[in-house]
Amino acid sequence: MGETITVFGRELPRRPGYLNTASIGVPTLEASAAVAETVRRWAVAEASPKDFDDDVEAARAGFATITGVPVADVAQGATTSGLIGPLAAAVPDGTRVLVAAGEFSSVTRPFALQAHRGVRVTEVPLAELAGNAPGHDLVAVSVVQSADGRIADLDALGAVRERHGVRLLLDVTQAAGWLPLRLAGADAVVGAGYKWLLGPRGTAWLAQRPSWVAGPPGGERWPEVVRHSAGWYGTRDRWGGGLYTPDPPARPGPAGGEESPVWFAHAGSAVTVPWLASVDPEALRAHCAGLADALRERLGLEPTGSAIVSVRADGAADRLAAAGITAAVRDGAARLAFHLANTPEDVDLAAAALRD
Repeated sequence: MGETITVFGRELPRRPGYLNTASIGVPTLEASAAVAETVRRWAVAEASPKDFDDDVEAARAGFATITGVPVADVAQGATTSGLIGPLAAAVPDGTRVLVAAGEFSSVTRPFALQAHRGVRVTEVPLAELAGNAPGHDLVAVSVVQSADGRIADLDALGAVRERHGVRLLLDVTQAAGWLPLRLAGADAVVGAGYKWLLGPRGTAWLAQRPSWVAGPPGGERWPEVVRHSAGWYGTRDRWGGGLYTPDPPARPGPAGGEESPVWFAHAGSAVTVPWLASVDPEALRAHCAGLADALRERLGLEPTGSAIVSVRADGAADRLAAAGITAAVRDGAARLAFHLANTPEDVDLAAAALRD
C-alpha cells in the first residue's frame, strides 16, 4: 500500500501531483475494497443479482441528497448521454434549445440529433445564457463547465425559468462531489458518478422532475418521456412476474423506465456517494476550491471559486507532465482539478512546474 490520506473520516490513496479528478476520480480505500470483494465473489460463484439492490438504492439516495432533489424522481443509468437521450427524443418538434458555447457534447449532442424534427440548438457564451434564454424552450447546461471549470449562474437561470417558463436541464457531472447543490427548482438534473463522486465508470443518475412534462410556470405541457431502453429492472416485481411479461407494472416515477444497473459499478458508488452526501458541502467546497484558488493566486490569476483550474499558456501541459503531474488538456489549455486527496503540496508542485 502506498501513501494514503484521511479526509472527512475516510482514507484515500495519496499520489502527489494527481490533479485529474475532472477526468476520473480517486476512490476511497473502502470503495475500492468493496469493488474488489465484489469481483472476488463473482470469480468464485458467490455473487447473486439480488445482492446489488441495496447498492443501487444507496447510491440513488446519495445522489438525491447531494443535488437536493426528491429520491422518488431519480432514475439510475450508466451514462449521462444515455439518460438525456430519451428526454431529447421526447421534446416537441421545433423545440429551441439554448446551450453554452463549448458545452460538453454529452449534454448537447442528444438534442442536436433531433434536428430532423426541427429541434434547434443555439450556442451563446456561458455568461450570456440567462440573458438569451427568453425566446427558447429549454436551457441545457453543465453547472460546472468541463473544459475550464467556469460555474453557471444558477440563480439567474432559475429566475428566467420562473418568469418565462423556460425549462432547465442541469448536468452536475463536474459539480456534484465538491460544489454545494440545491437543484429542486430545475426540471431535470443529470450526473455521472466516476469523477467527483469517486465511483467506478458505469453509474449515472437523472432526476426528472414532474415539471419536465407539466412545465414550469408559464411553460407549455410537453409529451411524456418514453424510456426506449426500459427493461426488467424498472418493474415493480423485478424478481418475479416482471421478468417475463411484455408490459409489467412499472415502479412509480422515472425509476420505472430505467435499464438494468451496472452492478459492479454500483458496489463502489454505494460507498462513495452516500459518504459524500454526509459531508458538509461547504467544507467540501472550501477544501477543493481553496486549493484551486491558491494555485490561481500563485500564477497571478483571479480567484473563481471553482475546483478546476484552466491554464492557457505555451507548453503548460508538457511542463506539468515533465514534473510528474497528472492533468488533462481541454480546449487547448491545461486543466487541473483539485479534490479530496489533494493538499497544498500539489499547489506547490503545479505552481513550480507552470512558473518555470
